[in-house]
Amino acid sequence: MSFLEVEGLSVRIGGAPVLSDVSFSVQRGERVGLIGESGSGKSMTALSVIGLLPDDAQVEGRILLEGADLQRIGERRLCGVRGDRIAMIFQEPMTALNPTMRVGRQVEEVIALHQRASRQDARTRALELLERVEFPDPARIARAYPHQLSGGQRQRIMVAMAVACSPALILADEPTTALDVTVQAQMLRLLARLVAEENAALLLISHDLAVVSSMCERLLVMYGGHLVERGPTAELLSRPSHPYTAGLLATSAALTVELEDQTPVLPTIPGSVPGLGRFPSGCPFRSRCPRADAVCETEPELGSGERAAACWHPLSEPSAVGGPAT
Repeated sequence: MSFLEVEGLSVRIGGAPVLSDVSFSVQRGERVGLIGESGSGKSMTALSVIGLLPDDAQVEGRILLEGADLQRIGERRLCGVRGDRIAMIFQEPMTALNPTMRVGRQVEEVIALHQRASRQDARTRALELLERVEFPDPARIARAYPHQLSGGQRQRIMVAMAVACSPALILADEPTTALDVTVQAQMLRLLARLVAEENAALLLISHDLAVVSSMCERLLVMYGGHLVERGPTAELLSRPSHPYTAGLLATSAALTVELEDQTPVLPTIPGSVPGLGRFPSGCPFRSRCPRADAVCETEPELGSGERAAACWHPLSEPSAVGGPAT
């Protein structure tokens, strides 16, 4: 059994479907990327794993961590899992950090809560963690409030809190989106080093293909709350099967096409991501897909195998494509 197993996860919020029959696994020490446009269900997948969905969410399926179903262990035990066995790095640390507390104290709280450490031991451990995430003067940083730090520094505080209890699984939701290119590269190197040191599994959520290609061994592509393709990173990026994956690759290409008037043109995916509950039946991408026809009104299944795509008209043939969803 894999370290993390998500089986048939479906989520409805306010009656609107946001995830549909999502299944994937992550091995201990593996780095998996989850990619797709905003509104595709990536963050909702991570929030489902860590149990931070709204109160009115209706959830079906199973989320197994080392064989234990997180949907059935109860809120009290799940609170003990969060921050200890599973940690999450949020996209915007200013919304995740308490603006009224010094950041050192916030790191200490994680250690005291999950490791039952004394105040002094938690403070010592917090300073060690701040040094581990490459702050040259941990004591000075520990005394600062979040608003006194830069975006990159705040994100490093979030990373320190995430690894404080040596978690087995780290969920990173767009951890570098708000950072400039130089700081982004530093953050990715730091995250990769800490994940390796902890031998932790990583689920990295991003819309930036350059980020996931440098960090992840395997990719999951999500659209409309469905997983539409999966495979090893190098193979999937070099030979996409689903038209949506190909569209993502085209829009993120570094090179642009120049017209006679020298105006750069960036390829786009036609249309836009529908709102919750507004994706078409059948293949969720069919309203934007140039290859769609009548058969796409029936939902294709992702299929089994390491390399698979849920598409009736794949651009290339992975090991398993098409077939009606059951």
